[in-house]
Amino acid sequence: MLSRLVFVSARALKSSGSLGAGLVQASRSLHTSSQSLAPVPPLPEKGGKVRHGIFPEEIFQLLYPKTGVTGPYMLGTGLLIYLLSKEIYIVNHETVAALSIGSVIVYGVKKFGPSVAAFADKLNEDKLAEAQNAKDTAMSGLIQGIEDEKKEQWRTEGRSMLFDAKRNNVAMLLETNYRERLHLVTHEIKRRLDYQIALQNLQRQMAQEHMVNWVEKSVVSSITPQQEKESIAKCIMDLKALAKSTQTKTA
Repeated sequence: MLSRLVFVSARALKSSGSLGAGLVQASRSLHTSSQSLAPVPPLPEKGGKVRHGIFPEEIFQLLYPKTGVTGPYMLGTGLLIYLLSKEIYIVNHETVAALSIGSVIVYGVKKFGPSVAAFADKLNEDKLAEAQNAKDTAMSGLIQGIEDEKKEQWRTEGRSMLFDAKRNNVAMLLETNYRERLHLVTHEIKRRLDYQIALQNLQRQMAQEHMVNWVEKSVVSSITPQQEKESIAKCIMDLKALAKSTQTKTA
């Protein structure tokens, strides 16, 4: 993976020319600057293409424009012959042991690699599922907390309306109490005024009865026996005259 990255970077810098130096300088300034808040790209889940199990595909793609299709193979063969001819690398029993161990490793990778990879993928999927469940649980809890907070804010906003309603109720109670007291005062004043009117009427009625009795008593006491006899005689004569006139009318 590191060798592939080195080759890709070298190829990009080689093709860009003077731009490569600017990119290197920019990367250095970025490393020395404060931490960036840009999103980090996710790491690849699978490696790139390789040939013969160990050689990255980027090496061949890098050498194809200069050497052609057989260039990478000739380069590898020539490098191996150079190392052996100059005795930079000496073939001994360690080489045989390395080839044997490498063959065993290759056989083990070819034989048990898929099952081990499937087991590792299963473990990775289980861990991802657990992490996703924990994330979903946390998100649901946070969403519920946000909803509860919104509900509490809504209740807080409605609290002012509740206080206004309570103030109105208190004002209505005070107004009702005031009007009840005002009605009570009015009723008491009216009752006392009615009492005074009834008392004055009673006094006037008693005064009138007393005046009538006094006048009647005075008149009766002022009549003499002679006047009484004359008055009775006059009444009898009037009755007789009335009787005669009635008899003549009926005849």
